[in-house]
Formats: sequence, C-alpha cells, structure tokens
Amino acid sequence: MKFIKNKWVKILLISVGILLLIGGGLFWWSNESVPQGKEGPEADALAKKMMKAVNVEAWNETGAVSWTFGGRRQLVWDKVRHYAQVTWEGNVVLVNLNPQTGIVKQKAEGSQLNEQELIQKAWEIWVNDSFWLNPVAKLFDPGTQRKLVKLSNGEAALLITYQSGGSTPGDSYLWLVDKEGLPYAWKLWVSIVPVGGLEFSWEQWQTLETGFKASAYHHSELKDLKLTEMKAAKTLTELTGGQDIFADLDTKLKKCCP
Repeated sequence: MKFIKNKWVKILLISVGILLLIGGGLFWWSNESVPQGKEGPEADALAKKMMKAVNVEAWNETGAVSWTFGGRRQLVWDKVRHYAQVTWEGNVVLVNLNPQTGIVKQKAEGSQLNEQELIQKAWEIWVNDSFWLNPVAKLFDPGTQRKLVKLSNGEAALLITYQSGGSTPGDSYLWLVDKEGLPYAWKLWVSIVPVGGLEFSWEQWQTLETGFKASAYHHSELKDLKLTEMKAAKTLTELTGGQDIFADLDTKLKKCCP
C-alpha cells in the first residue's frame, strides 16, 4: 500500500511539474515587449482621428452615463459634478471622485471593509470601469505620452503610456485602428496582467443617446468583458427620470466644505 501511495504522489508531482513547465513556456512564448514608437505630430494626428471616430465632442457634451460592467457592477456617473454611484456585491456607494470622499448607502452583509475602505474600493472600480467605457477620450490627458508605432503589415498604431493619473500609472496600451480611426483592438502592458501584449478586441460599437460611440464587447484569450445597459444623457435627471441620486452626497459636501 505504501508503494502504491508513493507512486501516486510521484505521478501527481510529475503532472504538476509538467503543467508548470507548459504554463511557463506559454508565458515566455506569448509575452511581448512594449513596442518602440515615435512621439510627434503623426502620433497626435492619429489620436485626434480616433477621437473623431468615437465622436469625443458628443462625449464632452454628455452630462451623465450609466452602464453595467462585466455583468456584475453597475455605475452611474454624473460627469458635471464628478460624482459616481457604484453598486457591487451588495454594496452601494456614492463617491465624490476628486478627492475620494463619499457616502456608503448600503453595505454588503458580512463585509469587513469600513466606510472609507468601501469608498476607496468604489473609486477604484470607477477608475477601471469608466476607462473601459471611453478611454479614447483620455488620449490627451495630462501625463499621457503618445507614440506612433509602425506595424509589420505597414499599418500605423498608437502607443499610449499613462505616466501619471488613475490607480496604476505607467501602464501602456497599443491601439489598433481601422482606416477611419475606429479601434478594433488594443494590446496591454499593465501592472495587473503578468503577460505583456495581451490583446483585447474592441467590437460591437454602439452609438449612445448623446451621440458618442462605445464598445460593448472585448474578447481576449484570458477572458471576455461586456458592457451592457449603456445609457447617456445631457443631464443626470434626464438619465434617471428626474431623480437626483446624489442629493445626499451633495448635501454632505456642502456642509463639510462650503
């Protein structure tokens, strides 16, 4: 019996070792370095072409948006007052986006996070989920570096590096775009993903009520991401049917910081 037991232990260890070798091999095979590019007018021109393709002017005139990210998180963003309502896993938090203050409207049963930790978590969710909603609008944000990259097929791509801002500064994204400047994919070099150059598609583009375009579906080898129930309006009350869901937050901020 001892011999049989040792035999199965050895088989298990060998199997785990093989899987680790395969996984390591796939990592090194698929891991890409950040491509070289050139800053200057050509890179800026491609960035502006992308912004025109998604109608960033309409985005700038949009006062409020709402969407569901990945089927599990719901967000409402008042772009005028820079407030967001973030709902996830039984939590509902109202956040003043700059600085990160807010109100916990509902706390999930059994949650170990205190109020400030929930507000910080809600802010981090908003940073990620709003970035997937419309990152093209951020191509000229302060601290953003733009480089034109020539691909092997002769096409031009745009490499964006966020040197500051957000929750993970230093991340880079290589935008792949069609002839009109509309993105069809990007490759990532980000701190939260161990593989450099992981590609996500940008497809199922939708034109929202205020006129800007947003992609609803992103495919990759690791996971797929979906944005659903996307809505936009000129004002928050138009989006919510007349309700100011941030009234309590507004009142709190006026009392503490007149």
